[in-house]
Amino acid sequence: MTFQDILFPYVKENVKEYLQTHWEEEECQQDVSLLRKQAEEDSHLDGAVPIPAASGSGADDPRWMIQAVVDNVYWQMSLDRKTTALKQLQGHMWRAAFKAGHMKAEFFEDVVPAVRKWREAGMKVYVYSSGSVEAQKLLFGHSTEGDILELVDGHFDTKIGHKVESESYRKIASSIGCSTNNILFLTDVSREAGAAEEADVHVAVVVRPGNAGLTDDEKTHFSLITSFSELCLPSSA
Repeated sequence: MTFQDILFPYVKENVKEYLQTHWEEEECQQDVSLLRKQAEEDSHLDGAVPIPAASGSGADDPRWMIQAVVDNVYWQMSLDRKTTALKQLQGHMWRAAFKAGHMKAEFFEDVVPAVRKWREAGMKVYVYSSGSVEAQKLLFGHSTEGDILELVDGHFDTKIGHKVESESYRKIASSIGCSTNNILFLTDVSREAGAAEEADVHVAVVVRPGNAGLTDDEKTHFSLITSFSELCLPSSA
């Protein structure tokens, strides 16, 4: 399960219904206020979608306001933006969907057994994703394997830095108290692999169905695996 394949499409398909259902709730209004503030900051951008301010009289018809928010969310997502306002609304929508049982995270069948094996061998496992830490915890807490949060020692997102910047990996190593050359980073994105390698982190590129293709040079340069079970890691004991 990935943000691109399931989580982001869920937002697009359900944002209007979510806003209609939760519109009167304080959390939803805070989300809308943050989106409105972002829209004001974006007003100079081509194609920017405004969110009008409420009159405060209580006489506003929420339908046109909701549609303006929906249009703004669609616009931001079409540009693959990662604004705090957008991520906050997405996170609240995903939380509601997971807790209601409308979504469960599905992992490749080799992932959970491999992670259990690594932990039994004394290794620590961390997640570093462009998705927020909150969203990561929702995924691991509501999976088809049940709540598997206990298998993860810590979570990182782009607050520590972008995944294509080598400094991010140095910061993570420092945060977990480990030298970079004692870390193995698994990714399916060659630019991330290159950034991690620059920081003296060991790298394996995971080749899965539907992933972006690799160049011949990348196939030669990086260690490639098609399953977590292919990794033979030394015990930390």
